[in-house]
Amino acid sequence: MQEYIRNLEEWFLENKRVLPWRNDKNPYHVWISEVMLQQTRIEAVISYYERFMRALPDISSLAKVEDDQLLKLWEGLGYYNRARNLKKAAVMIMDEYGGEFPNTYSEIIKLPGIGEYTASAISSICFGERQVTVDGNVMRVFTRFYNDFSNISKDSTRKMIHDRLLSFPFLSPGNFNEGLMELGEVICLPNGIPKCDICPLRGGCLSYKNNNYFMFPVKDEKKVKEEIELTVIVPIWEKKTYVRKRKSPGLLHNLYEFYNVVGNKSADEVCELSKEFGRVKSIKTSICYTHVFSHKKWKMQSYFVFLESVICQDMFFSVSDIEDNFALPTAFSPFFYQFKEELK
Repeated sequence: MQEYIRNLEEWFLENKRVLPWRNDKNPYHVWISEVMLQQTRIEAVISYYERFMRALPDISSLAKVEDDQLLKLWEGLGYYNRARNLKKAAVMIMDEYGGEFPNTYSEIIKLPGIGEYTASAISSICFGERQVTVDGNVMRVFTRFYNDFSNISKDSTRKMIHDRLLSFPFLSPGNFNEGLMELGEVICLPNGIPKCDICPLRGGCLSYKNNNYFMFPVKDEKKVKEEIELTVIVPIWEKKTYVRKRKSPGLLHNLYEFYNVVGNKSADEVCELSKEFGRVKSIKTSICYTHVFSHKKWKMQSYFVFLESVICQDMFFSVSDIEDNFALPTAFSPFFYQFKEELK
């Protein structure tokens, strides 16, 4: 095993991608990147990370940022509670650690929003603590290497993999963990054919020898998502539109949205609903869009409603107002794009 660990770490040091959060071992940089990467691929995260760092370059600035600005910076990444937890953790670091990021796993994991994986990543990469990270990439590499049919959806399998990895004789926790994650990202691919011909672990990989990599990892089938039909209304008045902060608890709480109601409403029903904005001039059917969340699926039909006059002008905003100030989640961004196209 020692030979394969050495091969892995040497491969990583020679081939690791140049990424902005790898420029140093600053735990703030690693922390933010790891939270952003939890549901998003590296290529997509880079621009979000750089934008975030320009606005909030350190823990102190994150602790003091206004919530609306924070959510705007997080716009497009989804899972907005992660951004809220970043701020809570930053406040805690300022209050309880004097602004210095804690340097042990046992302290890091106490921070809001940080679980075992993120605490292990930060403590091993930034502080050299002997911890291992277990994510989807690592579990795929492990189960293929050992031809292991254990179900990775089970906590017991994750713990087994964690304990086995922790028993390995690696010398550099950071390089070992990043090497495994990088291998899963660029070599031991989740979809398509893995690049076994250039894999540093090929010599010991049982699924390579058996040519059955496609059978791993074993996991539960995805649950059928609950489908909800929504009608989205985009009122237009003097090249402005209406957006509101979502007050209902739960999904997309405190983010901005276009007016919407449950159900697939007819044009006549939309006209009636739109009277609360002002005097309706005309209605135009716009796009249908389905947005998939982790546990729900929104099937949305949208309408443009053109108004002659409005009851409350303060609730209508221009394109630049929305782009600069409001965190509009991905679920509603296609309708905003269509609104901009309508104004051309």
